[in-house]
Amino acid sequence: MKRWAIALLMLVAASPQIAQAQNWPERPVKFIVTQAAGGTPDIIARLLAERLTRVLGQTVIVENRPGGANVIGTQAAAVAAPDGYTFLFATAATLVTNPYTFKTLNYDAEKDFTAVATIAKVPFFVLIHPDVPAKTLPELIALEKAKPGSLSVATDGVRNFSGMLTAWIGKLGGINLTQIPYKTMPQGVQDALAGRVQVVILAVPSAAPFMKDNKLRALATSSVQRVPGYDDVKPIAETYAGFDFIGWFALMAPAGTPKPIIARVNKELDVILKDPEVIKFMREVGFYSEGAGTPESTAAYVKSQYEAWGKVVREIGMQPE
Repeated sequence: MKRWAIALLMLVAASPQIAQAQNWPERPVKFIVTQAAGGTPDIIARLLAERLTRVLGQTVIVENRPGGANVIGTQAAAVAAPDGYTFLFATAATLVTNPYTFKTLNYDAEKDFTAVATIAKVPFFVLIHPDVPAKTLPELIALEKAKPGSLSVATDGVRNFSGMLTAWIGKLGGINLTQIPYKTMPQGVQDALAGRVQVVILAVPSAAPFMKDNKLRALATSSVQRVPGYDDVKPIAETYAGFDFIGWFALMAPAGTPKPIIARVNKELDVILKDPEVIKFMREVGFYSEGAGTPESTAAYVKSQYEAWGKVVREIGMQPE
């Protein structure tokens, strides 16, 4: 009788969420993207929104909230009603690096959100100007050791992804790579192309055209596995075991969003992300997806990434600001 009573209480508690999920969606759904329109996150979000619109029977809108190192859009999603009508198209920076690089954030990456789905992952390449006499990452490190200060790296800031990767590679290699931070990475890329800086770290879609034209040469990839289509580029992990730091997107919802709604969105996204046309498009822009996973596997991945980046931050001695 006690077990039956507990089961009944659980059913009663869950019934409002079940009813809400059965009627969902009754109005347009919103994806908040923390970057400007036209960028890769925005393009992928709009592709998925358009596909979801077809299956949900309600328009899925992409709302761009750029600025503040992804903070502005993330906060807007964090305080949104947990009713299944607002989702955050989250970047790795939003959830796992900002908590380490900011002294204070007006959102809690762990408590304010619940995981919905894994969207896509993107490796980064360590690229050099063709005049640099190195064919591998160990050779590049040997050059810097032989002549300290001879190599400089274009980054998007010491507290951003490329800057932290640069510092971590330097730490592992026992060198101090000189970072040249740029307000916008296109400026840094132009200086790398001109040879004013010798090294630059770029995501695959940004690096691909320069590699194709032999204007930049890739020495290594930040993913633990080789990148499809770039099999000659060795992972940094082949030099430093376990090195695996990539960019990724995950769909999150405000904490408290009904689980049946999260399950529905996850299910639909998994089908969409496994569609051959979507897979082809993702590959063309340099992103890779194996489907949405589950909300639980997405949460576990985000947690593991948070812990991994915490180790990097501690090792390179970065202090939050």
